[in-house]
Amino acid sequence: MEDLFYRKARKQFAPREVLRRMVRNKRLTALGIIGIVILGFAVFGKPGIRARFQLEQEKSSLEQEIRQSEAEYKTLQQRSRDLDSNYREIEKAAREKYGLSRAGETVYRTAPSR
Repeated sequence: MEDLFYRKARKQFAPREVLRRMVRNKRLTALGIIGIVILGFAVFGKPGIRARFQLEQEKSSLEQEIRQSEAEYKTLQQRSRDLDSNYREIEKAAREKYGLSRAGETVYRTAPSR
């Protein structure tokens, strides 16, 4: 009578028991092997998970490179606009890049420190 009102205790998961059943049951063994092969292809195959992670990392590094290039492009555009319109920027670039000076001006250069 007590069996009718109380739940039976469940058996705990035992990997050894599962392996024994697989060895005894050929269908279960075949399904297990096929499952392992499919899982292997999913993880390590060409369109697998590992390849996807590598592509995601490559994508994020390329996106970061694009952001850096865009920032550099904006800086260069601003510099170009300044050189087109601002006389002081033109003079500064001529002095720094080409070593030019105004008439009657003496340029002193220091030796680089060692």
